Amino acid sequence: MNDNTKYIQVVFNTPVNGSFTYMAKDEDNLTGFRVIATFGRRSLTGFVISESSVKPSVDFKIKPITRVIDKKILFGKAEIDLASWISSMYFCSLGEALSSMLPGGRRDSRTPAFDSEDPVSIVPRTLSQEQIDAVEAITGSVKKLLYLYGITGSGKTEVFLQSAERVISGGGSVIYLVPEISLTHQLTSQVKSRFHNRVAILHSALTPSQRLVEWHKIRRGEAVLIIGARSAIFAPAVKLGLIIIDEEHEGSYKSGRAPRYHARQVAMKRASLSSARLVMGSATPSIEAYQLMEEGVIQRLNLTKRLSGGAVPENRIVDLKGSSGPLSKELINEMKITHAEGKQTILFLNRRGFSYFFHCKSCGWDMECKHCSVSMTYHKNTNRMICHYCGSVHQPVSVCPSCNSLDVGYSGFGTELVEDEVKKYFPNLSIARIDSDSVKKKGSLAQTLKDFKDRKIDILLGTQMVAKGLNFPGVRLVGIVLADSGLHLPDFRAGERTFSLITQVSGRAGRYTPDGLVLIQTYDPENNAIRMAAENKQEAYYKDEIEKRKMLGFPPFSRLFRLVFRGVKEADVIEYSEKVYRSLEGWKLDKVETLGPAECPVKKIAGNFRYQILIRTQNFNAAHEAVDHLKQVATISKVYMEIDVDPVSLL
Repeated sequence: MNDNTKYIQVVFNTPVNGSFTYMAKDEDNLTGFRVIATFGRRSLTGFVISESSVKPSVDFKIKPITRVIDKKILFGKAEIDLASWISSMYFCSLGEALSSMLPGGRRDSRTPAFDSEDPVSIVPRTLSQEQIDAVEAITGSVKKLLYLYGITGSGKTEVFLQSAERVISGGGSVIYLVPEISLTHQLTSQVKSRFHNRVAILHSALTPSQRLVEWHKIRRGEAVLIIGARSAIFAPAVKLGLIIIDEEHEGSYKSGRAPRYHARQVAMKRASLSSARLVMGSATPSIEAYQLMEEGVIQRLNLTKRLSGGAVPENRIVDLKGSSGPLSKELINEMKITHAEGKQTILFLNRRGFSYFFHCKSCGWDMECKHCSVSMTYHKNTNRMICHYCGSVHQPVSVCPSCNSLDVGYSGFGTELVEDEVKKYFPNLSIARIDSDSVKKKGSLAQTLKDFKDRKIDILLGTQMVAKGLNFPGVRLVGIVLADSGLHLPDFRAGERTFSLITQVSGRAGRYTPDGLVLIQTYDPENNAIRMAAENKQEAYYKDEIEKRKMLGFPPFSRLFRLVFRGVKEADVIEYSEKVYRSLEGWKLDKVETLGPAECPVKKIAGNFRYQILIRTQNFNAAHEAVDHLKQVATISKVYMEIDVDPVSLL
């Protein structure tokens, strides 16, 4: 072989650990570039992690790569080191970790940018003393981990942005994470004039090639404020000085597929690697974060006052028992009063579709998905039954297949049904619905939010998308249509999520006026989470919930590993899960408890049976090592094991 050959180590987005040796022409440095290479019988995209001019001593023929994809370096040592940690922490290959971190575009394409002709004008904003103290702490504290714990409407965003300005003026860069794309839109408008074209936006609405443009802009140091959802934590920020995690409590910061990382944990790791500060914020911190504040691990910064003239809204619980539809008389009446005063209403329901089950009223038969052990949801506008787990679609039936009764129909209610009801009572008002069904068209979400802010919409109805961080001056009334929709799920965090959701949704009311009102409709008015959220007894709720968790040994007083086994043949799934259970028990570890195997709460999804093992431990490293050794347990054909470290959902 001539001297112009180099030997590169390549990793691929496959579950196979280890790197693979290929030949390449002696071009410029290829470390940090993507290449196309033959892997078995396939041609795959790989990531070059190292190279050498010395031929390695191997007993196989070294193949050449097919071609180099990138014209510019995509990742460096910092990204490789972070990917190595993710690979180890979350039980995935280095290639899978790098693939989850990097944009996938193969060419540069025009990305939505700020209009370069917009004038750069930073409007002076007067801060309260609490806000001033918070900015000083975030930018100057000895503590590297801080938490901005502020009621809704207390000005957390302004504290974050002024802290970012200070870090950037000192030569650093900032990563600003938000949980939802809708919040990215709103934040973009706030930073446009303050940071001009030094901002990069990373979110799911961009094509992979557009993300690639933003990525290179960040790597070159042209973008110093990076805004985005979960995966923006991987952005190759130059001289990273500050990481902000807004609405820290949100479950969307946890990845639902391999690698199942949590952006909060990755942020902590990045902050320690780069000596950056990490500041999190929420009106409803996660129980884990709250406990770390109590222990002094995280410095707590309080914002206790609404700044825009608004007051904490009045909360009223409305008992739905005896009501015939999704809108109580009290809610309908308050909507009329709100409109008469020239104000706006937000209605929140955490369930999309028209109704969430279709059943026989004679024998009780329920139309379940054929591939999943869940009820199908009826969508009236398309007259279809849709499974929200696997996406399968069926026509509604007119005759019960179990008892031949004609008395079949839908029960429960989703956003479509509530929208129909609102139109019936308020035919002359402008109504808009925001859920994942209604905002599929590109740009429709941003347009709806803009129209609502401009008072072109009287009533906004939505799911989670309207619960988080949105700030509308005209809103007087918030109606939580069914507060207990997620309360009785078999998950120890169900109460915490309900409490958080009520508090967050309530925070959309009366942000600029003292007469905000929240009506919380429920069939369970005495429930602790609902009652304490309505009474604004936040500290009391946290202390009560922490006491329960301590007694039961759940996080934050332990760490969890969730092993999910899935396959088409139930007997094989059970057999493999039991083999793994026996292997774990064989370790006989102190402070490690293995629970299961048992059916997952949703036993079947997309034709696969699902069983799980929960590992609860106060000895994380030992449990992690034991789980790592499960790779040596003999597998069963077509049964797969998914490992989730620190799961946020047990469904």
